[in-house]
Amino acid sequence: MKRLTMLALSAGLLLTAISCKEQNPLLTEFDTPFGVPPFEKIKNEHYEPAIKEAMKQQVEAIEAIVNNTSEPTFENTVVELEYSGTLLSKVLSVFYPLTSANTNPEMQELAQKFAPMLSRHADDINLNPKLFKKVKAVYDTKDDLTLTPEQEMLLTKTYKRFVRGGANLPESKQARFREINEKLSLLTVQFGDNVLAETNGYKMVIDNEENLAGLPESVIAAAADVAKSTDDEGKWVFTLHNPSWIPFLQYAENRGLREQLFTAYSMRGNNNNEFDNKKIVEQIVPLRLERAQLLGYKSHAEFILEEAMAKTPQTVSTFLASLWDPAQKRAKSEIYDMQKVVDAEKGGFRLQSSDLWYYTEKVRKEKYDLDENMLKPYFSLEGVKKGIFLLSEKLYGIKFEKLTNIPIFHEDVHVYEVKEADGRHVGILYMDFHPRASKSGGAWMTEFRGQHVTQDGEFVAPIVTLTTNFTRPVGDAPALLSLDEAQTFFHEFGHGLHGLFAKTTYPSLAGTNVSRDFVELPSQIMENWSTDPEFLTMYAFHYETGETIPNELVEKLKASSTFNQGFATTEFLAAAILDMEYHSIENNANIKTLDFEKKAMDKIGLVEEIIPRYRSTYFKHIFSGGYSSGYYSYIWAGQLDADAYEAFKETGDIFDAETAKRFRTLLSKGGSVEPAQLYREFRGADPNPEALLRQRGLL
Repeated sequence: MKRLTMLALSAGLLLTAISCKEQNPLLTEFDTPFGVPPFEKIKNEHYEPAIKEAMKQQVEAIEAIVNNTSEPTFENTVVELEYSGTLLSKVLSVFYPLTSANTNPEMQELAQKFAPMLSRHADDINLNPKLFKKVKAVYDTKDDLTLTPEQEMLLTKTYKRFVRGGANLPESKQARFREINEKLSLLTVQFGDNVLAETNGYKMVIDNEENLAGLPESVIAAAADVAKSTDDEGKWVFTLHNPSWIPFLQYAENRGLREQLFTAYSMRGNNNNEFDNKKIVEQIVPLRLERAQLLGYKSHAEFILEEAMAKTPQTVSTFLASLWDPAQKRAKSEIYDMQKVVDAEKGGFRLQSSDLWYYTEKVRKEKYDLDENMLKPYFSLEGVKKGIFLLSEKLYGIKFEKLTNIPIFHEDVHVYEVKEADGRHVGILYMDFHPRASKSGGAWMTEFRGQHVTQDGEFVAPIVTLTTNFTRPVGDAPALLSLDEAQTFFHEFGHGLHGLFAKTTYPSLAGTNVSRDFVELPSQIMENWSTDPEFLTMYAFHYETGETIPNELVEKLKASSTFNQGFATTEFLAAAILDMEYHSIENNANIKTLDFEKKAMDKIGLVEEIIPRYRSTYFKHIFSGGYSSGYYSYIWAGQLDADAYEAFKETGDIFDAETAKRFRTLLSKGGSVEPAQLYREFRGADPNPEALLRQRGLL
């Protein structure tokens, strides 16, 4: 997942002084290796005065644009506006990544305090009539200007940002527009904080060893380690972090405990307590609709998708519908196979949602003589990391040099300098692998500094950070990843390459600043190499013996490559459709969250054994993560990545240098070219939608 951070056009409040004896490190040049943030010097009390000063400087820069008596030009208006928020971007690009990766109650309070401030600041810019008049004057003459394609894109996106930000609204409606933005900024922060609190606030304590039956030794040892940290030493603790609850559901024989843990996971934000998110959803949805309709759109989805590859809600709905029947048909067949195992064991019950992980593993073992515990020894975290570095070198010629004398924000963090084959600097890569209470769940990529060229013409290299929640090392064994975790590592690294290879002039067009339904292409294509039989033998080595993954295991993995894709695709599509249902409402948005979710799932006939990958009350992607009307993006990009990987396969060489060169060009251009055009330049044609169905075995 590409995690969104709030950049230049977001801020606002008065300047608060800190001790004059102490210089705020956020307001100085970062005197560190490669200009990374000096994390050890940055304290919570530094953020507010830094943000206020940065907003003040941006306001002054905008006043200078407005008060310039010269004729508006691309340089004196659009470019000056683009760089007006440089300091603000610098500060927020430290604060927001850390609120996700290494937060604390004080930072969460600050995030809630900053949200309405930043919303007001953004609105003050977007709704500044004199500024918009100047931008519009330049835009209206764009056909007469001699601009590069990147400059044309910046001009167009800048103008659209004002229009979509309410600049054309009559003054009588602008006050309500501002009010909506401010409320939404706060609600989305609260939603995410609640999910984190619910995730961290639960533990299932087991004190009877018999209840561990079926669990691999590594999972039991990890649970014992967690128990030590929660004052439950001598017992076993399971949490709602993925490395804990997923293997428990996969292997624990105690059905009641599996159901208990799954229920806790699927009820997050839905427990009628202080962290309940139902009421927040019921506020966010109508506010988004009202804002879209103020701007002249029928729905929030129509507003959002105007800037996406898909363009319209109808296109997305048609696309999702085309996948629904083959996916659910396959899922029903998979559930039938699982139920047969239950009946053969004389279980005497009908499968429930909490049973699927356990019986999936049983069917996998029965059909392919394969389970994840056979694979894990070949997917040590260090081994997978080396494999990803090797792949990046084979495709793009880049190298990775570990850095030790460099600021980090947590002891778990590893830092690398990324270099071209000839030694030239590409960027800095931070990687933060393991779960902790101060970190949100999931996995994402973001940046402490995006690539750009300064107004003085200096090329500024990116500082990228990848954050995951992978299984920790246990005892003398290294961290051993599940296949899903290994693929997640490849996925997030693809986002990282998108940021590292950025080569544009303007910061708002660089790297991952592309449409939601295109940004997942660079990440998802990397997953293809993770299980390609040819590449597996180059990086999957047994952590104890150094033995290459056996051909027999590779063949089993290949044979099972489309196993359980019915379930995986159906639970994903259910969540994507739920997202579209919420945001395609055109009237009467006074919803009741649970009723709305049930009706949406009944409408598509979701089989009762499956729930959406994300239920409404913990669906952070759409209610606090920037993917509203955009969760479909992963599977939309799936058709792109499947087709793009076939471009490599068609050459007979999955590391083909010429194809990799074209793909790196695609990555380097960020948002400076329309994504459909960018893809055609890489592939020579539009993507073949059948590639996705082939990849998932759904044809």
